[in-house]
Amino acid sequence: MGIVLRLLKAGLLPIAFALMLGACASSDAPKPSALQANPALYAVKEQWRLSVGATASPLELRAVGTQLLVASKQGDVSAVDLRTGKLQWRSSLGVPLSAGVGSDGETTAVVTSENQLVALREGKEIWRQKLPSLTLTSPLVAGARVFLASADRTVSAFDAATGRKLWSQQRPGDALILGQPGILVAVGDTLLTTQGGRLLGLNPQTGAIRWDAAVAVGRGVNEVERLVDLVAGASRIGSNVCLRAFQSAVACVDAVSGRTLWTKAASGASGIAGDSTTLFGVEGDSKVQAWRRSDGEKLWSNDKLRFRGLSSAVLLGNALAVGDFEGFIHFVSPKDGTLLARVATDGSPISQTPIWVNDILIAVTQRGTLIGFRPE
Repeated sequence: MGIVLRLLKAGLLPIAFALMLGACASSDAPKPSALQANPALYAVKEQWRLSVGATASPLELRAVGTQLLVASKQGDVSAVDLRTGKLQWRSSLGVPLSAGVGSDGETTAVVTSENQLVALREGKEIWRQKLPSLTLTSPLVAGARVFLASADRTVSAFDAATGRKLWSQQRPGDALILGQPGILVAVGDTLLTTQGGRLLGLNPQTGAIRWDAAVAVGRGVNEVERLVDLVAGASRIGSNVCLRAFQSAVACVDAVSGRTLWTKAASGASGIAGDSTTLFGVEGDSKVQAWRRSDGEKLWSNDKLRFRGLSSAVLLGNALAVGDFEGFIHFVSPKDGTLLARVATDGSPISQTPIWVNDILIAVTQRGTLIGFRPE
């Protein structure tokens, strides 16, 4: 799958043009690794499946308590009981979506392709706000507020009940931005977001910048080579937040002081997972990689799934799961990278990073099949 880069002109709202990078359709594209015999060293059983509509867009799954929120490319937002797969409610917004889903269990927020922030409660729309620019990063709903990070480097806060804008913070940045979700998370009383290769810590009450940490610096002779945006999918243990800069680096930052603890060169384009000792990620060639959390030293690498278009990894505790372009979910040992098992879905790509919640692994395919797996 290619990676879309969009160039925004300063002071203008529309997209000027788009470039495609990555695996393009050509006769000399790398051939995906052939699948080995299933080791079947890790037992997983399908618990339920549900169709929620095609999801081939930058939308993320969101779980709050026992409720799973998922949005389709066409503009349907669904709430599902993650224990049973039973649909709780579904709302059709009538317009495609560019970002979602954010939720605190009461308010659910998505962004449409027409640059509208829409808030729902129990499947009913309660308000929508027109935005000045494209948004690809999922809204964050927390503390009775909806936070938003737009592609023009604007971070905003809205009242979750009324949609009233509370504050907005914008800083100038590079013209070229990455066409995939970025970082927008809360750590304690600090809101973390991105600007190019920098991680910012904001006061969520006012939008004031508390600290600014350099994670990666662009290098190259043109704007494409210098692109170092931070991508969605961070691993947080307390105030220790580890993340990836697009095709540049992985790094860990202290979210209290804003100090960059370490940074290491890495070539991936998707987020990372981890626990208190180890970080896990997928490199650009679908090589699965592990790093030591304390200092970023490489621990192991698995190249058995190269060029299979892997999703970001998710840690289940005693297994690491990644989805591929044929709809398989592969389970890897977090200790040494050994392949443990694989399961099939519906034959279409795993379009988003699976999530692990309440001892259930939830994956969604490009065809819109939502599946819950439980390790045995």
